[in-house]
Amino acid sequence: MRHFAALAAGILALPALASCSAEVSRGFLPGARDTTNNTQLITDLWVNSWIAALVVGVITWGLMIWVIVAYRRRKNTVGFPPQLSYNLPLEVFYLAIPLIVIGVLFVFTDREQRAIDARYPNPDVVIDVFGKQWSWDFNYVKEQVHEDAGQQAHLNGSYGAPDRLPTLYLPVGKTVELHLQSRDVQHSFWVVDFLQKRDLYPGHEQYNPYISITPNRTGEYMGKCAELCGEYHSEMLFKVRVVTEQEYDSHIADLKAKGNTGNLGADYDRVPQSAPAPQPAEATE
Repeated sequence: MRHFAALAAGILALPALASCSAEVSRGFLPGARDTTNNTQLITDLWVNSWIAALVVGVITWGLMIWVIVAYRRRKNTVGFPPQLSYNLPLEVFYLAIPLIVIGVLFVFTDREQRAIDARYPNPDVVIDVFGKQWSWDFNYVKEQVHEDAGQQAHLNGSYGAPDRLPTLYLPVGKTVELHLQSRDVQHSFWVVDFLQKRDLYPGHEQYNPYISITPNRTGEYMGKCAELCGEYHSEMLFKVRVVTEQEYDSHIADLKAKGNTGNLGADYDRVPQSAPAPQPAEATE
């Protein structure tokens, strides 16, 4: 039993010993805790959920090993141990504890999700994000300018290199609302280091098609489609550049000087609205 106690103590000590690592402290998630205003909420929910799962797991494994060791069949034992049809206190315990654990996890998840999904009443930057097979279009709504129409990455190298990925510019420290829409089939907008992604459903606005964030760190971040959307889904890539306010204003001015005024609208939809099916001609004698 001393060996069992030492093993259990070692397992319980692992999280404390590993917490010295920055990677472990953020649950091996990419990026930093303060990349956006939401990444810390998401990281804490993720890490604390794993801690709760580990605690429940250690207790469960410990009880299982204890029963196996303490109540194992001894040598020269004859017959069967006393048989019990039920144990009401134990069964109530087995029912109550999982309900409490699930309830606590639900409350914290719901609280953080509501905070993450809350829209800004008057965001500094509003951007229309259009997913399409197999690229992205970005309209800066308040500035009435747009990035060049997105092109497929072509990762195999036979049609070009992925150096002209569609790039979305965001000013650091400013509130941003992304309005996500699809030009054809279902896609999913995912900036890996932001720890957020959201599906784009073509023609549906009944769910929440917005991401509201405040970028806190300048830098370049990779984005991709996270929903299998066709043959070249893996090449539906983009970049996000979080820059200073001066660099953002300069980029907007460059787009205006380049002639990228207005919005990229329905003309760029890959799958236009289908016309009514023709009626079959009447049979003639």
